[in-house]
Amino acid sequence: MTAGRADPIGVDAPRAAAPVGRDLAQTLVFAGTLLLAAFLLFALQPIFTKRVLPVLGGTPAVWSVATVVFQGLLLAGYAYAHAMTRWLSLRTSVVVHGVVLLAGSTFLPIAVATEAGAAQGGDEALWLVGLFLASVGAPFFALSASAPLLQAWYARSGNARAQDPYFLYRASNLGSFAALIAYPLAIEPVFGLAEQTRLWSAGYALAAGAVAACALTVLGGAHSRGPVAVTPEVAGTAPSLARRLAWVGLSAVPSGLLVAVTAHVTTDVAAIPLMWVLPLALYLLTFVITFRPLATWPERPLAAVQVAGTAVVLGAAMIGRLPFAADLPLSLGLCFVAGLVAHRAVYHLRPAPSRLTEFYLCTSLGGMLGGLFAALIAPRVFSTVAEYPILLVAALACRPGALVAPRFAAGAALRRLSVSLAGAAGLALLARFAPEAAPSVAAAIMMTILLLSWRAPRAAFGRAALFCALVLAMPLLSAQDVENRRSFFGVHRIETDPQGRFRLLAHGTTLHGAMRIREDDGRPALGRPEPTTYYATGHAIADVLEVARNAYGPLPRVSVVGLGAGSLACQARPGEAWTFYEIDPEVVRIASDPTRFRFLSACAPTARIVQGDARLTLARATEPTRVLIVDAFSSDAIPMHLLTGEALALYRDRLDAQGVLALHVSNQHFDLRPALARAAAEQGLTLLQRIDAIDEPIERRYRMRAMVVIATRDPAITREAERLGWTRVAPDLTRRLWTDDYANVLEAFLDLMRLRLGGGLAAGH
Repeated sequence: MTAGRADPIGVDAPRAAAPVGRDLAQTLVFAGTLLLAAFLLFALQPIFTKRVLPVLGGTPAVWSVATVVFQGLLLAGYAYAHAMTRWLSLRTSVVVHGVVLLAGSTFLPIAVATEAGAAQGGDEALWLVGLFLASVGAPFFALSASAPLLQAWYARSGNARAQDPYFLYRASNLGSFAALIAYPLAIEPVFGLAEQTRLWSAGYALAAGAVAACALTVLGGAHSRGPVAVTPEVAGTAPSLARRLAWVGLSAVPSGLLVAVTAHVTTDVAAIPLMWVLPLALYLLTFVITFRPLATWPERPLAAVQVAGTAVVLGAAMIGRLPFAADLPLSLGLCFVAGLVAHRAVYHLRPAPSRLTEFYLCTSLGGMLGGLFAALIAPRVFSTVAEYPILLVAALACRPGALVAPRFAAGAALRRLSVSLAGAAGLALLARFAPEAAPSVAAAIMMTILLLSWRAPRAAFGRAALFCALVLAMPLLSAQDVENRRSFFGVHRIETDPQGRFRLLAHGTTLHGAMRIREDDGRPALGRPEPTTYYATGHAIADVLEVARNAYGPLPRVSVVGLGAGSLACQARPGEAWTFYEIDPEVVRIASDPTRFRFLSACAPTARIVQGDARLTLARATEPTRVLIVDAFSSDAIPMHLLTGEALALYRDRLDAQGVLALHVSNQHFDLRPALARAAAEQGLTLLQRIDAIDEPIERRYRMRAMVVIATRDPAITREAERLGWTRVAPDLTRRLWTDDYANVLEAFLDLMRLRLGGGLAAGH
């Protein structure tokens, strides 16, 4: 090589084989560094997302956007590594990457960027993207770039295993998987967010040192390295455009499905790391399993599971909703199987190590595009969560051989597209003129396509187009009187009950309001609406108001966190000043529209509505309130930041001397009372509870039971509550207090399990 000329990575001269011990030590250093960097990357995601979550009301969409941002940063890191590998010498790339790692350290310890300002209604997703980039973009980028760059360095090291360095990708994903499992089970229950960020900063410094160690092991013999020997298995010329597009497409589908499944399962539990990391951990595990040579691969069994699971999910979507106990494992299982199938196809199409960074760049691009579709594009395009079934269907076309064919049959593709459009139009007409037959016909077509896709993977892509058209037509196959409103905070469904007597507002699996529109004899319901669901007269939430009225007379001011359909407004009395705090502008529009729900217009037309997260808007309130009711559900999940010690301190400060705080804590997955009792004791408040009893079918009058707790520092309120059947909740002072820095939701889950095993009553929806 000419003296003074830079040595681009990948064009150095070969060296003699290093001793086995040295090769092993070098391999362990590289694998350990990649594992540590990946651990830090995927620990940062739940750490920082949990810190940001309260700013946007605890909605699951925060995690979806976070996933897309981190996928985008991974893509940027892979592009940077690809450029470094292609255009810079090894020594120059080491120096440049050292500067990048040092620049990332200037953003430590990680914190929310104050210059981002506040989120604006309707632009929450874009605002959140900017917040993530400004706060943690630099350190995340520096570590994400280390993974492909280290693998490229290793491929040029002359190590005995350097000819096929893709096994290091498994080490990287193993580190990611370990972080996601460790966070909810070992990190979150033990360390607060402040401690987590300090530990993460120390880990970043350790990872930077480990990257330097890797560079030294390669630079020590850089003068004698040359082109990497390539095994016949991975040798080949430059990949074609079709192969590059296949890398992108096969990576996009499971990535988008990951985001859709995560949003699907967290909507009905809670936007918490425990539920975030399960799908992501399974997704990463698919890389660990598939990115290695295997003599055999269970393609047909996986296809059978995928087809059957997809059929169940789509069939259930047409007739209702699966129980959560069945929905959760099915959704996670399908996400896992789809990842196995798609990522195995990606591995089969991997290039020679000299093209390693280009390969990772394309797969990262696909991952970001899939996440972008599910998290940012679909919510603006679809009024329902249509991206979930669409991506399930697209996953059927990801079997090996389905995307990269010897030739592109344009005529066949055009015919399948025509059939797709004709099928969708036909089903729309069927739904219009014979709605009772449409679901059965659609189900039969879906099952036929599924079976054909199982037996012929190459034709699955065309059939998937038809299947997606059917999925998009599915809303037309359900009840005609259904309206979906979608926002950053979820999908709100307005519909009429089967008997045509009530108009319902639902979010996920939870009913947020029911207003009678016809009497039992069919006459239109007129006059003041009757409060229903959890707010019916005589039920616990309504009796909170009676407790305060009986103790001190008319209520000067009432504040409610969570608007829903506005049902609670019909418990208002003349002369009372009511204020509702609601984060979702779409909910405000629905409740304020008298053509949809008349609770506000008929019962509390002067009620004030304050839009924004309750923790932030209540902090700006100046006048004390007599009653504060916190009833802020996201489907069946309660935003955890509304239940911490700091939250209760804020609520107490907003109450007057005779004030009463009520929290609706019905939940099918967590017992929140012990944590609240501990927080109430810290604030000098007495906590009492009540669980409604229901002795009639819900569909009769749409009255639903609720578990409610009240907290007060006034003995008169306590006595009146006990007279009306409320019982005290004794605090366990040995428990660790839930704060904005620390909340152990796993403990709340175990509390509910112990309650059920002990025969106790747990209220749910």
